[in-house]
Amino acid sequence: MDHSRPPPIGFELQGADQAQIDVGFNQPPPQEVTPSTQPLYPNPHDQTEVPMPPPPPIGFEGQMTDSNGRNGNNTPEADDYKGNQQVINEIATLYFRDKKSKIDYVLAYEDEQDEKKKERRQTFQDNLQDEGLILEFEEKENSINKKTSFVKVHCPWELLAKYAEITNMKMPLLENDMDEELTGFVEHCFSYLPSPFELSKDIIQDEPNYFTAPFNRERVDQFIIKDKDTFFTNAQRSRIVYEILARTWFEHDKKGKKRIGVSNMVNNGSYTAAFPLHDGRYLSEHSILASGKDNDRHLLYETWAKPGVWYKYQPLDHVRTYFGEKIAIYFAWLGYYTSALFPAAALGLAVFIFGLATFMDDKPSNDICDPNGAGNFTMCPLCDGRCTYWKLESSCRYSRATYLFDNYGTMIFAVVMALWASFFQEFWKRKQHELEYDWDCADFESEEETLRPEFEAAISNRRTHPVTKREEPFVPSYSKCIRYGTTLGIIVFFLCVVLAAVFGVILYRVVISGVLYASTDGVIKSRATIIASVTAACINFVIILILNFVYGRIALFLTDLEQHRTQTEWEDAFTFKMFLFQFVNYYSTVVYIAFFKGKFVGRPGDYNYSLLDKRQEECDPAGCLIEVCIQLGIIMVGKQALNNFKEILLPKIMVWFKSRKAKNEEKKEDIVYSRWEQDYNLADQPKMGLFDEYLEMVIQYGFVTIFVAAFPLAPLFALLNNIIEIRLDAYKFVTQWKRPMAARAQDIGIWFGILRGISAVAVITNAAIIAFTAEFIPKMVYRYAHSENESLEGYMNYSLSVFNVADFQKKSIPSEIPPELGNVTQCRFRGFYEPAGPHEYQFTMAYWEVLAARLAFIVVFENLVVFLTWLVMYLVPDIPYKVKMQMLRENFLSKEALYRAESIKLSPMRGGGGTDNDTNVTDRTIF
Repeated sequence: MDHSRPPPIGFELQGADQAQIDVGFNQPPPQEVTPSTQPLYPNPHDQTEVPMPPPPPIGFEGQMTDSNGRNGNNTPEADDYKGNQQVINEIATLYFRDKKSKIDYVLAYEDEQDEKKKERRQTFQDNLQDEGLILEFEEKENSINKKTSFVKVHCPWELLAKYAEITNMKMPLLENDMDEELTGFVEHCFSYLPSPFELSKDIIQDEPNYFTAPFNRERVDQFIIKDKDTFFTNAQRSRIVYEILARTWFEHDKKGKKRIGVSNMVNNGSYTAAFPLHDGRYLSEHSILASGKDNDRHLLYETWAKPGVWYKYQPLDHVRTYFGEKIAIYFAWLGYYTSALFPAAALGLAVFIFGLATFMDDKPSNDICDPNGAGNFTMCPLCDGRCTYWKLESSCRYSRATYLFDNYGTMIFAVVMALWASFFQEFWKRKQHELEYDWDCADFESEEETLRPEFEAAISNRRTHPVTKREEPFVPSYSKCIRYGTTLGIIVFFLCVVLAAVFGVILYRVVISGVLYASTDGVIKSRATIIASVTAACINFVIILILNFVYGRIALFLTDLEQHRTQTEWEDAFTFKMFLFQFVNYYSTVVYIAFFKGKFVGRPGDYNYSLLDKRQEECDPAGCLIEVCIQLGIIMVGKQALNNFKEILLPKIMVWFKSRKAKNEEKKEDIVYSRWEQDYNLADQPKMGLFDEYLEMVIQYGFVTIFVAAFPLAPLFALLNNIIEIRLDAYKFVTQWKRPMAARAQDIGIWFGILRGISAVAVITNAAIIAFTAEFIPKMVYRYAHSENESLEGYMNYSLSVFNVADFQKKSIPSEIPPELGNVTQCRFRGFYEPAGPHEYQFTMAYWEVLAARLAFIVVFENLVVFLTWLVMYLVPDIPYKVKMQMLRENFLSKEALYRAESIKLSPMRGGGGTDNDTNVTDRTIF
């Protein structure tokens, strides 16, 4: 075995005696490295050997070598970098100057004049060293931009082990021996079938599966440790270091309380950035098929973030290893949601194609378009004074377009989508439990999650926790009531602001419609409804963006005011506030068009003027459904396009602008562009992490489910967007953003509850859209109760009432009547009213028949969906059988390991080792 190079990470020490692997805890820490202004190591022309990038930490797959003698991780050797000294020098900057200590975190600062910030940094760094972290300094003279200084942080083994135990970090205990046993026959058969969506096994290998247990320093010999330097993954190392950085104090405030946390240091400008390093370049001069991966970042780019692999499955286990469970769970959920959209998109497209294929056969539309039939009906004016009478045939195109989204397939599609939402939730719940077990985060919130450092620093009250019996900070009940009451009041106020903005858009629609209808231009006049809808939707979209920007900062302040105990609680509270606001912000205008527009207009001769003395909008004789589609399309597509620009193009422009000067200087001066400075020039991940990504997808989920009866193409647009979204998000994480701290998470958090709430609302809204917005119910009542031949012939005459123009209110009388209309004595309008006579303008029996049918439809629809949803929940278990068995097996092994450790402790009390009792104890264990 070659001992001249550092040992590789994946358990390649097959011939080593266990005694050679020292995992002791009493070694002295490495010598601290003092600040240096010497030229950055290594010299560009120095050809001495430097550390090569290691295989994936704790990959465990490096126990075999391939036919080329390379390790199982396809790790590049030194020969791969011959002729490219620049890359070799960059790899060296993943370590301290001793070429052994791995850089776990980097702190950067540019300010040198502010004494207050210098004092904070010095105090903070001194406290970090007191905690046991090793720091190494790079002064600004060593950076390419000559203005940024860096503090490199390394966490020694002793400190890693200590915090791994404190945080209950689960580590490998024994290889999983149940995978093959619990694999079903069908699953086993499918594993042999080739699939174009599978990732090549030559490029990426499955990570081995291990039973794990919370790390314990007293039982360290029971864990699978081949090399203590690589026992903890890079993600785990950065997470432990961040735990220390987040709890280290840097100054006292005016009240004498300690101010803590690296995030506060960044916020107050003492540091300009704090981040773990990427593993190296994401691009390579070598083909990954021929030479293997250069590093884990390169592997993720080639198999996940590269646009050309958009149709491949995501390497979620490797995403988790590199970015942590929180980010991996987001991509797992997004991939699962996207795959579930395929059948929904196909069915929605089929409904649209059905409407496209049959819209010329729709009898009501044909009647409207017939100038010798219903198209010759004279319709009542759509506004007061400036609007005049018009012929129904002018609504021909509008009615044709409406039929594309309002046909017999719509009702079936709405029922299917309600069931689809239930299936998606239940099967995602199963998938989530599987991921929780595979990624060792099933008990994270209850066992591993620690208090928020900000909570500990801000709260002075202490009490004994009833479960742990430890003294912890707490917020008194009276304080919670005051804080939550303040939050509630401010939230209600801003929701009222949103509704006021919606009211303004409605008023705009009313005014602009009247202006357009009064236009002398026939083209504008005939398209007044469409123009008003499109412009109002665009204005509403701009208002939504402005209000989102303002309310985001208000929600952040309110969530901090509530003083939540853990990070998960804080994120859930912030998420709920933001979603509640966004829900009202995005959907309120659509709800108005779908359920309120045209419903409270009144009738000719008795119009409703309660809206600022303005006559309210009316729906076209073909209905308001097409306006709902326009509103949904503009908001949904516009939002997705803007988000893609903000998430990809904007960071890419910023990264190019920040790094172009450094790259030019690197070429000019032939100096090393260090890994930490390259990462420093990358864009920062938003402070709220994945919140924006989740919110974007959940709002989209609402469009797909809540209003799907009005817009069957919504699942298709969502599917196309998400296929792109997965790769764009992956691209920005791998190439454009600084590497985030590998945070852990148990599930998608409160978002799952929000999804369930949206699905419940979707059942009601889709039933209401079909019943009250679409023309499905009136057509069915007419066909089976009033039509002589069960067809829709004569439906337009049935659905339009007659009004005597002599009964108009004075201000509703048109100021001008086109000569071609002649002497108008009657006009038609939507509704079921008696003609002039003894019961003039009262509701007809048809009105009550249609209303009863609508209400009956809603009751039957909702009960049917609720029953089928319950049936799905009953038949689909939350936890797969395979996962349940593996969890039981892991718990058994953990207890056996603990029993063995206790037995070893007691063995000296029994008279030393080698007794019969000790033998019996060993026989009862699995080791």
